[in-house]
Amino acid sequence: MPTVLKLKDDGHPHQLVWGQSEVPFFCDGCKELGFGLCYYCPTKNCDFILHEECGIRRPPPFQQFFKKCSFEFHKKNPLQRTRVCDACALDIKGFLYQCSSENPHDLHPCCANLPVVYSLPDTNMEIYLCKKIKNKCLKCNGRKRSSGKVQGLAYVSSDGKLCYHVACLREALFENWKKGYLERDVIADDENKSIVLQNLAPKEVVISGRESSKAMKGIKWLVIFLKLVVSAIFGEPLTLISTLFQFYQN
Repeated sequence: MPTVLKLKDDGHPHQLVWGQSEVPFFCDGCKELGFGLCYYCPTKNCDFILHEECGIRRPPPFQQFFKKCSFEFHKKNPLQRTRVCDACALDIKGFLYQCSSENPHDLHPCCANLPVVYSLPDTNMEIYLCKKIKNKCLKCNGRKRSSGKVQGLAYVSSDGKLCYHVACLREALFENWKKGYLERDVIADDENKSIVLQNLAPKEVVISGRESSKAMKGIKWLVIFLKLVVSAIFGEPLTLISTLFQFYQN
């Protein structure tokens, strides 16, 4: 639970309340898709909402990736040209952290607070935030996120075999959300869970109905890894899509 249950944002006339959104939302601060914990306006007919990180604005914790870099929070990009987040390699459209070096780094508020190491009580796997990966991303099937200068960060499993670009996961969940697969009644269906998993890791998940015990074990480890990555990037508890990770758990 955060130390601030209510806050006032100078860009909004009403007081905001900390809580959890049961549906996906677009943050009015960073203009990015959000799930779960947030600050929302309880005023009737007002749908203003911020990611928890866009409301509290904690300093970025992973300085090992950006040495000698002091980040400052900005509601608007101080520079004229388009900025790209150094963590997810996606364009920055709203709130951001930016350092004051000669070649400044930029971060979405949510990306600025990604955990460097993450685990969950019900798993015996850890994932690590990395700048370079040896294996291919489960979504884009590549080691590099783009041909540009900014590659972004990735999460890697403790055995090094499973990797996922932060940007690829953000885009994959956004794709599933646009297609309606993250609606409560939709994702509760096992067939739709299969579709979402195939979208998240198309090279790894092929549902035939006749999987061997070895293949099933591999998919279970994949599901655990995806659960860790989604939780690390979007936060726990992630009520909306938690039922997705019950797939193949039995």
